[in-house]
Amino acid sequence: MNDDQLLRYSRQIMLPQVDIAGQEKLLASHALVIGAGGLGSPAAIYLAAAGIGQLTIADDDVVELSNLQRQVLHHDNDIGKQKTTSARESLATINPEVNITTIPERLQGENLASVVNSVDVVLDCCDNFATRFAVNAACVKHRTPLVSGAAVRLEGQLAVFLPDHENSPCYSCLYREGEEEDQTCSENGVLSPIVGIIGSLQAMEAIKVILALGETLSGRLVLFDAMTHEWRILKVPRDPECPVCAHPQ
Repeated sequence: MNDDQLLRYSRQIMLPQVDIAGQEKLLASHALVIGAGGLGSPAAIYLAAAGIGQLTIADDDVVELSNLQRQVLHHDNDIGKQKTTSARESLATINPEVNITTIPERLQGENLASVVNSVDVVLDCCDNFATRFAVNAACVKHRTPLVSGAAVRLEGQLAVFLPDHENSPCYSCLYREGEEEDQTCSENGVLSPIVGIIGSLQAMEAIKVILALGETLSGRLVLFDAMTHEWRILKVPRDPECPVCAHPQ
């Protein structure tokens, strides 16, 4: 690290759990953020600020006025732009040293598999179950850690799945494809700080995964209810009959 980097990341380097070795590990890491919306915005902002060396942002949508209430990567003058373009421009003002790759399309098929296989951690910040199941399957196949978040109305949830750990469940141990019911912000609404809370926690868990720091949320599901400010943590065991991780392709 050069002198500017030592100063920029000094408050993290001061932490004995991080130190210079940990910061250098962050600088050498690559994270994939799927979705540059409500969750992806704070997640990407904090990853960039913390010094993740390479960020890949994937989103096929454009910025709309209704996004600005909660998608803090984007601003009034970004309306009509691809979200990936707006995200890259915003993140460059936060930390110009981060190498940002954008994918202005929905990741799927071989493209999804290839990108997942090339990164150190995936943050699922999307808003639909079809993508979540596809991302989970790709992470299981390539044994890539997955940090999954969701938020709607005044509720949020967070989980970490570590396919390279023998007893870690996967997303399909928690939800079965075909049994889910999409609950999007456009149909149900969301209070803006909810996505900020969950997205920030996704960034925290991703950094913990990269640094092998403390205990991740592997095997646990965090539920947050803003109405009562109640946090619940549920255990999520690995399902021996899971169609994805019990029989990986």
